[in-house]
Amino acid sequence: MSSSRQHPKLNQWFATAICGNDILSSCLYVSGIAVVFAGIYAPIVLAIIAIVLFFYKSVYTEVVEALPINGGAYNCLLNATSKTVAAVAGVMTILSYIATAVLSGKVSIEYLHTVVPIPVIPATIGLLAFFALLVILGIKDSAKVALRIFVIHVVTLVGFVVMGAIFLMHSHTFFLENYLHSRNVVFKEGGIWLALFLGFSASLLGVSGFESSANFVEEQQPGVFRKTLRNMLIGVAIFNPLIAALVLGVSPLTQIMASKDYLLANEALIVGGRVFQYIVATDAFLVLAGAVLTSFVGVSGLIYRMASDACLPGVLTKRNKAGSYPLIIIIFFVLCISI
Repeated sequence: MSSSRQHPKLNQWFATAICGNDILSSCLYVSGIAVVFAGIYAPIVLAIIAIVLFFYKSVYTEVVEALPINGGAYNCLLNATSKTVAAVAGVMTILSYIATAVLSGKVSIEYLHTVVPIPVIPATIGLLAFFALLVILGIKDSAKVALRIFVIHVVTLVGFVVMGAIFLMHSHTFFLENYLHSRNVVFKEGGIWLALFLGFSASLLGVSGFESSANFVEEQQPGVFRKTLRNMLIGVAIFNPLIAALVLGVSPLTQIMASKDYLLANEALIVGGRVFQYIVATDAFLVLAGAVLTSFVGVSGLIYRMASDACLPGVLTKRNKAGSYPLIIIIFFVLCISI
C-alpha cells in the first residue's frame, strides 16, 4: 500500500527544467560579463569554460551516483574527506547561491526595466523579498511550471540565434572594429593573457547552476542525474559562445559594455524590432526569477543538512507548519540584500 502511494520521481525533462532554468539563464548576462573582460575573445573564453565543465561532469557524475543523497558537493566531500573540508565546500556553495540569487534578481529587473520604467535596486529587493515569502509559506517551484518556462526560454534563445544570424548576413558586422577596440583598450593594461584569465574567472558565474541537480538527486528517477548534467552542458556549450559571437557582430564593443546588464534585450531590438525585444525581456524576467526561486529552495536544503550535521547552529533546522525553514530564508535574504 505504502509503496503505491510513494511520491513520483522526476523524469529527465522535469529534472532538467528545474536546474536548466538556473544555468541557462546565464545566457542572458554572461556574454556581457565575458565581453567586458575578454573583448573579442569572449566566445573563446565561454567555449573553454564548456570544455572544463565537460571534464568536471565526468567526475561529478561518478561521485554523486555513488552517493545519491541530496546535498551536492557538501555531501560528496563529507563522505570522502573531513567534515571541515566539507563545511568549507558548503560555505562556498552558499556564497554561490547568494551570487546567483542577487545577480539573477538584479538582471531580471534590468530586463523588465527595458519595457517598464521601474527603479532597479528597490524592485530587486522587492523581488527577493517576494520569493523569500513564497518559500516561507511553503510554495516551491513546480516541475511542470519549470518545464514550461524552460521550453519557452530555449525557443526564445533559438529564435534570437536565428534572427541574429539573418541580421548579420544582410547588415554590417562589427567584428573588425571590436577586434581593434579590444587590442587598443581591453588588452592595453595587463595584456591579453590577463584579460583572458579575468574573463574566464568572471564568466564562471554562467555555470554556477551546474551543481543544482545534485541538490535534489533523491527526487529523480534512476539514471536521470547524469542526463541532467549532459543536457545542461549541451545548453551552455552551444548557446553561451554562440550568443557572445553574435552580439560581437551586431553591436560595437562600447555599446555592449554599456548594456551588459540587459544585453540580449538591447540586441533583440536591433535584430528583431520592438516586439522581439518585449518577448526577450519577458522571457528573461521569467527565467531569471525562476533562478532566484531555485536559489532560495536549494540553499534552504543545503543549510538544513549542514545544521543537522552540527556544521551550523541547530536552531536553523526549525521548520514551520508549511514545512519550510523561515530562519534560514530570512538570514539568506538579509545576506543577499547586504551585498
